[in-house]
Amino acid sequence: MFRRLILGGVLIVLAWGFAASAAFQSVAAGVAIFLFGMLFLEEGFTAFTGGALERLLARSTSTLPRSMSFGLVATTLMQSSSLVSVLTISFLSAGLLGLREGIGIIFGANIGTTTGAWLMAGFGMKVKISAWAMPMLVFGLLFVLQKSKQLKGLGNILAGIGFLFLGIHFMKQGFESAQEAIDLARFALPGLAGLAVYSLLGVLATVVMQSSHATLMLIIAALATQQITYDNALALAIGANVGTTITAVLGALGSNAAGRRLAAAHLVFNVTTGAVAVLGLPLFRIAVDSVSAAVGIAADDWTLKLAVFHTLFNVAGVILLSPFVGTMERMLQHRFEGSAAIDISAARHLNEAALMLPGTALEVLAKEAQHLFDNAFGLLAHGVGLHRGDVLSKADLAAMLDFDPAVLEQDVRDGYYRRIKTVYNDIVAFAARAQERMTTAQLEEVYGLRIVCRNLAQAVKAMTFMMENIRTYSTSENAAVREQYKALRLHIARLLRRLYAIRLIEDGPSQLLAFVELRRKVAARDVVADEALARLVREEAITPVMATSLMNDNEHTRRITELLLEAAERLFVRRGTPLAVLGSDLLGANRPQDTYDDTLALNETAAFIALGGGTLTGEMRRIEREDHGQEEEDQQDR
Repeated sequence: MFRRLILGGVLIVLAWGFAASAAFQSVAAGVAIFLFGMLFLEEGFTAFTGGALERLLARSTSTLPRSMSFGLVATTLMQSSSLVSVLTISFLSAGLLGLREGIGIIFGANIGTTTGAWLMAGFGMKVKISAWAMPMLVFGLLFVLQKSKQLKGLGNILAGIGFLFLGIHFMKQGFESAQEAIDLARFALPGLAGLAVYSLLGVLATVVMQSSHATLMLIIAALATQQITYDNALALAIGANVGTTITAVLGALGSNAAGRRLAAAHLVFNVTTGAVAVLGLPLFRIAVDSVSAAVGIAADDWTLKLAVFHTLFNVAGVILLSPFVGTMERMLQHRFEGSAAIDISAARHLNEAALMLPGTALEVLAKEAQHLFDNAFGLLAHGVGLHRGDVLSKADLAAMLDFDPAVLEQDVRDGYYRRIKTVYNDIVAFAARAQERMTTAQLEEVYGLRIVCRNLAQAVKAMTFMMENIRTYSTSENAAVREQYKALRLHIARLLRRLYAIRLIEDGPSQLLAFVELRRKVAARDVVADEALARLVREEAITPVMATSLMNDNEHTRRITELLLEAAERLFVRRGTPLAVLGSDLLGANRPQDTYDDTLALNETAAFIALGGGTLTGEMRRIEREDHGQEEEDQQDR
C-alpha cells in the first residue's frame, strides 16, 4: 500500500513536470538514465561472482578493517551503497558472512558512497562527461551481444558506466536550463527550518529513487547551477544518507532473522551518523573549510566542498561507532532471535535477498537441502522406532529397538507431507527462479541438489509404505518375524548413524574414504536373504503372508539405502571435498550395480594413492569397529 501511494504521487508529479517544463524533462530523464545505468552495473558485476564468491568473501571480510575495505571498494565499483547493502543482506542470509563482518561492510559502503559525490563534483561538473559516455555505450553494446558470459558482463559494466555519465550530463543540462526559466534558490530556507525541511526532502528523494547516489547527483547538479544554496545542499546530503537505509530495510523484508539484523544495523548506523552531522553541523563546516584549504579547493567551489562534507561526516560515523560493533552485534542478535520454536516443516534458508546473486542462491539451496536431509533423518528414525537423539548417540541401537514402542506410532505419512513435501516444493520453486542467471557449472550443481531432495522425499515415502507392517510385526508374538523386522529397522538405523558420522568428518579425503568403505559394506549385505525366508516358511516359523511382507519391505529397505547413500554422497561428500570429480568416479556414480563390487577394491586403492595416502580418522575407525560388530551379530543371527 505504501509503495502504491508513493508510485501514484511520483506519477502525478512527473506528469505535471513534463507538461510544465522542458528543463524538468531533462532532469527527470537524467535521473532515469542514471538509475538505468546502475541496473546495468548490477547485471555486469553478477557475471563475475561465479563460484569464487565464498573464497573472496572469506579473504576480504575476516576482520573488521577488511570488511570495511570490502564495502568501500564494492560501493566504489558499483556506485550504489543500497545495492551493496542488499547484497550483503543476501550474503548474511545465506550464511556466507557473520553479522560482525556484515556490519563492517555497511560501514565501508557508507564511506564508499562518497566517491560518487567526488566523481560528480570533481569530474562531472567540469568536463563534458557525455563525450566519455558515448564510446562506453558503443563498446558496451558490442560486448553485450557476445555469447561469452564474461564478455556480456564486461559489456554491461561499460554500458552501465556510460549510462551513469549520460544521466549526469542530462541532469546538469536540465538544471542549467532551469536556471534561465526559474530561480529555485528563492525557495531556500535558512537556519534550523532549512536544515529540517531539506533533510526530509533528501530522505524522500532517496526513498523514491531507491538510490542515495542518484540523489547526490541531483544535489550537486542543482548546487553547481546555484539552484539551491550550500546550506540546503548539506541538509539534503544528510537526508540522502539516511534515506538509503530504506532500500536495505525493504530488502530485508524477504530475508531471515540474520538479514533483518543487518538491516537494523544499517538503519542504526545511518540514523546515528545523520544525527551527528545535524548536531555537529557548525563544527563540520569549520572542518570542511580547513580540509578544503589544505588540499587546494577554492573557497567558492561549493560542489567539491559538499563532497568533502559528505566524506567527513560518514568517516566520523564510522570512527564513532566502530568501538561499539560488538555491543551492536549482541543487541541485534538478542532483538532478532527469530522464532523461539523453529518450524522444521517450513523452508528455513530460502529468501528473496539470496536471489540477488547466483552464487548466494546456490549456497542457500545447499543449506535448505541439508535442512531437508535433517527432516528426513528424523522421520526415518521415527519410522524404525527411534528418536533422533537415539540415532545420534553412541548407545546400542539393537537394544534400543526393543524399548519405547510408542515411537512406532509416530505418523510418518503426515510428517512426509508437512516436513518433506512442503520444503521440497519450496526448493523446486526457488531453484527455478535462481537458475535464470547461473553458469553451466552452477546449473549442474543445482541439478545435483534437486536429485538430493528428490531422493530424500522418495526415501521417506518408501518408509511410509513400510510403516503398517513395521507396527504390526515389530510387536508380533511371532519371534521369527519380529526378529526379521528388527533386522530391517536396525539396518536403517545404523545407516543413519554412519551417514551422520561421515557428515561430521571435516577432512575431504578422509570423508571420501569413509564413504567408499560404507558403500562397500552396505552393497555386500542382504538384510533379509531369500534362502532364510524360504527356510522359515518351510519350518512354519512364519506364514507365507509374513514372508511376502518381508520381501516387499526388504526391497523398500534396499531402496531407502540406495536413495540415502546417493543423497549423502552428492550433498556432503562431493560438495565437501575439493576432489569432487575424482570422488564421483571413485564412488561408482553412474556405474551398473553388478560391476560395482568387482571394481571397488581397485577404486579404493586408487583413491588412497590419489589422495596422498589418506589417514583414518577416529570417526572412520569407530565406523570400522561398528561394521565389524554388525557382521559378527549377523553371523550369530544366521
